[in-house]
Amino acid sequence: MNSMQRDPWHAAEHLLGLGRAQFIADPMGALYWREERLLAVADLHLEKGSAYAARRVFLPPYDTATTLAALGVLIARYAPRAVLALGDSFHDVDGAARLSGQDRAALFRLQRGRDWIWIAGNHDPRLPADLGGARVAELEIAGISFRHRPEAGAASSEIAGHLHPTARVAGAGGSVRRRCFVSDAIRCVLPAFGAYAGGLNLCDGAFATLFRRGGPVFAHVLGRERIYRVAQNQCLPD
Repeated sequence: MNSMQRDPWHAAEHLLGLGRAQFIADPMGALYWREERLLAVADLHLEKGSAYAARRVFLPPYDTATTLAALGVLIARYAPRAVLALGDSFHDVDGAARLSGQDRAALFRLQRGRDWIWIAGNHDPRLPADLGGARVAELEIAGISFRHRPEAGAASSEIAGHLHPTARVAGAGGSVRRRCFVSDAIRCVLPAFGAYAGGLNLCDGAFATLFRRGGPVFAHVLGRERIYRVAQNQCLPD
């Protein structure tokens, strides 16, 4: 597979700058850093369905398989050297123990031949040693900090998850609400990647302290085949 096949998102709306680095914002909800061959995803929330089932809230038990299959599409697309999961990869601390044998085998196939790094999240601060990959609290590469929870006033450029950003935008047929990246030139918060993960509207106050007042802040809204860049102040509340 040549690089054009692995990396088809060349349009300007798919490019997201952060400090001196430039990332591809993929419509499936991941960031790819071409120079580092690094694929970053956030908030997989694997085994959320089984966590709800334990509380007698029954959802179709396919969220883990669906999420891993989507991640497999991205790995085939970009052939990354490393995959970085930005925390809350499992919905709770016991989630890894509930993985089916089939889903565990699928995860190990995705890890094969590349580095795999789990960043600790608030839902999964500890992961078992038999899950493969490395475990870190956060990671810095070329001046960019990768962590689960974004930190207001962080000194360096930052990529994080945790908040599950979504944007509501107006269209010709009414408004739509979609997952999105939200970023300025310093920080990017990724959308949740998990099939059952919810979302928080960008108009929520949780985002207000993270981005520079008066500076350009954009929602990079996930479409089916492309990213739509919308100024945050044009997004609508729920």
